[in-house]
Amino acid sequence: MSNTIIDTNFNFPGQKSVYKGKVREVYNINDDQLVMIATDRLSAFDVVMPKGIPYKGQILNQIATKMMKATEDLVPNWLVATPDPNVAVGHLCEPFKVEMVIRGYLSGHAAREYKAGKRLLCGVSMPEGMQENDKFPEPIITPATKAEMGDHDEDISREDILKRGIVSEADYLVLEDYTRKLFQRGTEIAASRGLILVDTKYEFGKTKEGEIVLIDEIHTPDSSRYFYADGYQERQDRGEAQKQLSKEFVRQWLISNGFQGLEGQQVPEMSDDYIETVSERYIELYENITGESFKRADLSDIHKRIEENVLNYLS
Repeated sequence: MSNTIIDTNFNFPGQKSVYKGKVREVYNINDDQLVMIATDRLSAFDVVMPKGIPYKGQILNQIATKMMKATEDLVPNWLVATPDPNVAVGHLCEPFKVEMVIRGYLSGHAAREYKAGKRLLCGVSMPEGMQENDKFPEPIITPATKAEMGDHDEDISREDILKRGIVSEADYLVLEDYTRKLFQRGTEIAASRGLILVDTKYEFGKTKEGEIVLIDEIHTPDSSRYFYADGYQERQDRGEAQKQLSKEFVRQWLISNGFQGLEGQQVPEMSDDYIETVSERYIELYENITGESFKRADLSDIHKRIEENVLNYLS
């Protein structure tokens, strides 16, 4: 698919280094600014799929930057500019080595653990008698350690984070406070669109000045799970699956095709038709989450477009 961006190999003025994550590629400019490019790579079960999804990078980048603007009165963030639909530019930060996962409902990973009989997740107890997709009495924070590319993120308790010195106690209290505030605002934004923000993850970093700021993505379908609010309770009462707005539909397709990222499993072949449906689903996600029509960027030469827009910004 020539109309996707899978990999970048730019050489910008003042470029010091490049970090390639599962989906984003981050260019360090003069140890001062970061140019973050959201590619069209699709990651599931911590495995990057062989083919890209048209518009996915643009969608993730634009949702994340909109949500950063919608929460900057609560929590400071790293963002400075968005010179291209796929690009965010922000302050250089030292990332914390934990992802702050917060869950309002018993879904996804939490539900799978619960089904396996566990009632403790990351040191946080989950009440007895819950069914999948029930709302928790209060949102729970279940952090994960940040994995290197190719490895799996791992659940970790607050106690272990502090004991192992991954984050200082003073900083961790700030991360927890920011996580709860962002989730509350995200819940309100979702409700205004007829959605339920089920769970999400936030990443934070420290600026050179020592300020803790929100970095990376926020409230995107890759980092968050959404349900449609309409009919939620009826579906719960009938024991039916919830209508979801998230990457979960890709995970379910992979599971049904015998893939869960386990050793020895092969990634199933994604046909062009299936990739087209995934792209359309991401556009649907964008429009539902933001309440705006999606404007497709020019895909005729994505690399050239991004390079020109970033160079214009840097100059």
